[in-house]
Amino acid sequence: MKRAGVHKIAELAGVSIGTVDRALHHRAGIRESTRKKILAIAEQLAYTPHPAARALSIGRAHLRIGVCIPEEIHFFYDQMRVGIKDEAARVSSLGIDLIHKPTPSLGENEKEKITELLESKVIAMIITPGDPKVVTPLVNKAEKEGIKVVFTTTDAPQSHRSSMVGVDPYLSGKLAAELTAKFLPAESQAAVVTGMLSTEEHRAKAEGFRAGFESDCPGGKLIAVLEAHESEEESYRKTRTLLDERPKLQAIYVSTVNCMPVVRAVQERKRAGKIRLITTDLFHKMIPHLEQGTISASIYQDPYLQGQTAVRILVDHLTTGNVIPKTCYLNPGIVLRSNLHLFREAQ
Repeated sequence: MKRAGVHKIAELAGVSIGTVDRALHHRAGIRESTRKKILAIAEQLAYTPHPAARALSIGRAHLRIGVCIPEEIHFFYDQMRVGIKDEAARVSSLGIDLIHKPTPSLGENEKEKITELLESKVIAMIITPGDPKVVTPLVNKAEKEGIKVVFTTTDAPQSHRSSMVGVDPYLSGKLAAELTAKFLPAESQAAVVTGMLSTEEHRAKAEGFRAGFESDCPGGKLIAVLEAHESEEESYRKTRTLLDERPKLQAIYVSTVNCMPVVRAVQERKRAGKIRLITTDLFHKMIPHLEQGTISASIYQDPYLQGQTAVRILVDHLTTGNVIPKTCYLNPGIVLRSNLHLFREAQ
């Protein structure tokens, strides 16, 4: 439904928007004379409700939205799932059906899961794309068939997706680099521990950190980018080796939520408090390490808001015809010891 049209009809008829809605959709609860007046004004304005809204209003359709996001790392994606479910519940009167086809981890079995969603006759999808090469042809097929696709957290930039909701990953990397540089003297050495560099988010964060650190820390150098594939064992092992081989290393940026293996390696090598550790997001196990200073700061991506926003822009488009923004970048937060109690995950 075109919201500007509804407001105009209500204004001219001298009634509420709810009364206009009841008249346009032939619901009970208003006088017949009022209904006729509203319908006459709507005809004069050449007003036509959006097809999806009209179908929903008389119970002939549901908004079937497919959701394909990973199960692991659960303390990040569980928050995103809650955001998706809460927003769907908020607009439950529209008859939203969420069809969940989660991948076990980022990029794992995503071709099969997205294909299953397409076969489920969804009219929109929310996806966290792990491997852009796999996801892109499926998304292009969906969009060609009129199925709107919104990505969360990371992107497949060559695809024809409708939108991407998340924090700009290059900006996140630069923000982490600026923070790191403020903690360190000139000519310091830093490293990045990331997931899969084939994932757009991970690649862009590493690039942003490299550019920012070498700019903000005079003489500073990024000496390693460790690709740990979201594996706790691999993150721990590669970090431990890095610490043994690089005794002058002064900072590590963990660009994924998988920071606990890095914390463990730093503690075991007696480098806690000596290595400036910048992490990503927030969950309960991180809190003691922020309070003790093992983690200096964390870049917060608000997975709950990402999920909530993805549903919201799809529903707004499907029910009002609003244009879906090509990107929906959220403002990254900075978690420090002094303000961590303000974040959802700490409460």
